[in-house]
Amino acid sequence: MAGAGDKVDYVFKVVLIGDSAVGKSQILARFARNEFSLDSKATIGVEFQTRTLAIDHRSVKAQIWDTAGQERYRAVTSAYYRGALGALLVYDITRRQSFDHIPRWLDELRAHADKNIVIMLVGNKSDLEEQRAVSTEDAKEFAEKENLFFLETSALQATNVESAFQTVLTEIFKIHSKKSMVSEPKSNGAAPAMPGTKVLVPGPAQEIPKSKCCSSM
Repeated sequence: MAGAGDKVDYVFKVVLIGDSAVGKSQILARFARNEFSLDSKATIGVEFQTRTLAIDHRSVKAQIWDTAGQERYRAVTSAYYRGALGALLVYDITRRQSFDHIPRWLDELRAHADKNIVIMLVGNKSDLEEQRAVSTEDAKEFAEKENLFFLETSALQATNVESAFQTVLTEIFKIHSKKSMVSEPKSNGAAPAMPGTKVLVPGPAQEIPKSKCCSSM
């Protein structure tokens, strides 16, 4: 992880979306602060946290946005997609309805976000296997059909949370690095530094690799 005074080469905005109570805020807390709270309350409105990490020897600040899943906040989420380069589309493996709503969330995401956004389908609460209502196979099939990455996670046990964010951020980095190589002449071999600046356009149209499916099982 980069130090507080280190130069930041890229800032990537990633959004968490999905129904309320699927564990989006817990996933964010686990990734950003390595914390988990059993008495977590529903998110009101929008919040975001940051974490800086190294990808291919570059300093990348991940700006992770979390918003409430309740329908009454739909107006907030519409603006919240703007500028997002990545998304974690989260459902609860113990609540079939939260998975059945994923197509609607995906449609909304694709309607408001950049067409090249990197999307990871996340089946959270994999620690509750005995209460499973959504099979891994169903989720893999959906991910393959929609060209999404896929992982099952447990924010409680810290299973695959890091992997989910790392996969999305690394893919964004690859896309943006290719764009930089094409559109900006190199100076002394250095990548363009953009401290404190959101990267709003991930680059030329590029197909996201078809579902790289794996689970914590």
